[in-house]
Amino acid sequence: MFGGVLYVVATPIGNLEDVTLRALRVLREVDLVAAEDTRRTRALLAHHGIRRPLASYHDAVERARAPAIVERLRAGARVALVSDAGTPGIADPGYHLVRGALAAGVRVVPVPGPSAVAAVVSVAGIPADRFVFEGFLPTRPGARAQRLAALAAEPRALVFFEAARRLPAFLAAAAAALGDREAVIARELTKLHEEWLRGRLGELRARVATTGTLKGEVTVLVAGAAPVAAPAPGPALDERIRAALGRGERVRELAAAIARETGLARRTVYRRALELARNAGS
Repeated sequence: MFGGVLYVVATPIGNLEDVTLRALRVLREVDLVAAEDTRRTRALLAHHGIRRPLASYHDAVERARAPAIVERLRAGARVALVSDAGTPGIADPGYHLVRGALAAGVRVVPVPGPSAVAAVVSVAGIPADRFVFEGFLPTRPGARAQRLAALAAEPRALVFFEAARRLPAFLAAAAAALGDREAVIARELTKLHEEWLRGRLGELRARVATTGTLKGEVTVLVAGAAPVAAPAPGPALDERIRAALGRGERVRELAAAIARETGLARRTVYRRALELARNAGS
């Protein structure tokens, strides 16, 4: 390992008080802060009485600027990577610098903190103990619809980021692809005018359409797909079992195969197969 350290620091998603003591200490001690937006980061540092050198590191320049920052790290510099809000690398720049630092043998240290995803999941009121984070979907209608269609059967909750101005189009596409599911919209998280909208996608689409032009970014959580009920045992199952028994298949193997094909519980098929096998032998 080289002497430098890259700290990946989570910063407030709105309220400037939502920053950890560890993050403030790291920001005070580093030699350089690589920031997605130096203006916003400078305001955060000033709010907490911190003055450190800043370097711009946003989407358009991250590939080009990562090598120079890695060289500073190799030379022993301590660098903090921050985004506009939340954690770098999660729908924000960061991947190229982290990968470059790791490839160069530089120590990379996470400094976790505020997260829009965690904030929404924690108060969604929708089952989200397991969820899928999709970030920003493609802006083109066709590509967006295709991605949503691929998620239609996903049983876990779905979490998206979206620009407020594109929210009506997003909700229309989501309702068309996913059905009229429960959802939660969070806007201006942790800020003075924090706003929450709850309901079904169709209802939320209608409400958003009447609010005029929205600003900022939003986080949307949509309920996962309802579980598909397995077919109930019946005459068709018995026919399949009898046919398999007639071919000389063992109960254990035929139960596993039929369960895979039908979606029935293996135990259910196994018990019925044992019963039919006994009746056939009596």
